[in-house]
Amino acid sequence: MKKRKIPMRKDLLTDTMQPKKELVRIVIDKEKNVSVDPTGKKAGRGAYVSLDPSKIEAAKEKNVLERSLGAKVPDNFYDELYSYVDHQKARKELFGDK
Repeated sequence: MKKRKIPMRKDLLTDTMQPKKELVRIVIDKEKNVSVDPTGKKAGRGAYVSLDPSKIEAAKEKNVLERSLGAKVPDNFYDELYSYVDHQKARKELFGDK
């Protein structure tokens, strides 16, 4: 049986390579709108962050996303990102890895 290759992406917050499924994609489009991309298929420049709520606060303080995406990231986006990541973490704990 052939072993499947696991797609890896670099986590902006920890600066480590991790499986794509364990990260969430943040995307910025041509109109400079920043959004969470749960499907990983939205058009635009993407950056990956871990599904760890504590890392989101650190990213906000260090402006990690702004530097990577090259645009101002509104404060309310970090709240949206935090709630998304927190929800995904809770789902993972409740239902396990899928």
